[in-house]
This record gives sequence, structure tokens and C-alpha cells, in this order.
Amino acid sequence: MKCHVCGSNMRSIVTNLPFKVNETTIVILKDLPVLQCKNCSEYLLNDPIMKRVDEILEKVDTSAELEVIKYAA
Repeated sequence: MKCHVCGSNMRSIVTNLPFKVNETTIVILKDLPVLQCKNCSEYLLNDPIMKRVDEILEKVDTSAELEVIKYAA
């Protein structure tokens, strides 16, 4: 797959990414499979991965300021 920003090749990696759930809550998803550009480091989540991320984020306790969750498909 090609990067939509610079046109370079994307590669599969596993990384940790932060997601802002609301004004006061940030969730860090650990061990998240993503596609990352070899050139500009832009990343992309495939549709099934993004669907699972949405499911995880919907269940987050928004009274916490920071939560770290290990991604599991």
C-alpha cells in the first residue's frame, strides 16, 4: 500500500498510540497493529482494526484522565 501523504510504501508495525476520548480523557492503546510510511511516518489503521479501536474506546471510563489499554483483536 502507498502512503496517501508522500506516496512511499507503507509497512506493518506494532506500536502504541494515544486517543483523546473527550476533553479530559486520553487512552493509550498498546501493541496496536498499524501501517506506517517508511518515509514520512504517517500511519493508517485498517478498517477492522479501527472498528475494534472504536469498540474499546466506547467502554473507557471517562472519569479517568489517562488509561492505558493493551489492544486485543
